[in-house]
Amino acid sequence: MSDDSQRIESIVSEKRVKLHFFKPSQRKIWTVVGKSEEHWLDPEAEVCSCPSYYFGRLSGKSTCYHLESAYLAKKENKIETIIFSDEEYDDFISGIISDL
Repeated sequence: MSDDSQRIESIVSEKRVKLHFFKPSQRKIWTVVGKSEEHWLDPEAEVCSCPSYYFGRLSGKSTCYHLESAYLAKKENKIETIIFSDEEYDDFISGIISDL
């Protein structure tokens, strides 16, 4: 099993793919929690905030293991959904931006 396959299995089995769901707007923010940091992503747009995604895209690679983890977690229904109110949205986005 490759390193990426092991990482993906670990992320999915530990439910480290998170869907942050805001009510009542139904806005969604996806994150994958790694060993040392958290990355936001959009599985539908096939975009991830990790450096591997960025540099991989420059070299012709189509995805990263964070996105692959999200796809597998969705398929296996192993996503942790966290509900927030819309009032928390601005602070949540500010936190993501400050982490970048």
